[in-house]
Amino acid sequence: MHEGRQDTDPTRAADVADAMRVLARERFLPAEQRDHAHEDRPLPLWRGQTNSQPSTVASMLRLLQVPVGARVLDVGSGSGWTTALLARLVGPDGDVLGLELDPELAVWGAANLDACGLPWARIEPATPGALGRPVDGGWDRILVSASPRSLPDVLVQQLAEGGRLVIPVRSTMHLVERHAGQTRVTTHGSYTFVPLR
Repeated sequence: MHEGRQDTDPTRAADVADAMRVLARERFLPAEQRDHAHEDRPLPLWRGQTNSQPSTVASMLRLLQVPVGARVLDVGSGSGWTTALLARLVGPDGDVLGLELDPELAVWGAANLDACGLPWARIEPATPGALGRPVDGGWDRILVSASPRSLPDVLVQQLAEGGRLVIPVRSTMHLVERHAGQTRVTTHGSYTFVPLR
């Protein structure tokens, strides 16, 4: 592992900022939390789940470097905000699947996403006991918005050639890159997330 390497593209950073402006956070919050949407902190949803703070979401998306037309998996889609942001980044030629373990939250997040008019993205309930969802050829990008105790190899194996996985492990953000069948892992700062179940 290499500690703290910066690996973001200024063009993609501008795309992330644009996506976050167009898809305002308050659209993905319970009514009682919408007045707090501008605050840079996690906001509660229910049953211990949260909507991540905007600066953390932006950092993760910049690190992920999502290209137009990519196939992206969003693990722990929650309120649907990150799935919508990913959909904005990939555009209509891309494909985004959000997975959420809490069935009630999955339904609510899917409704929030549907209201955004991004039909190339969807949210589905995660399969209990299974992490991610393998697809032929692998995912170009995988975003994980909950923290496991160790890097899950099952998700690394779902990456396509040239793919990138961004995941907080314990309290440290990890970037996993896959090239020529090999993986490289770098770390990028400390963050706090709900545990990955």
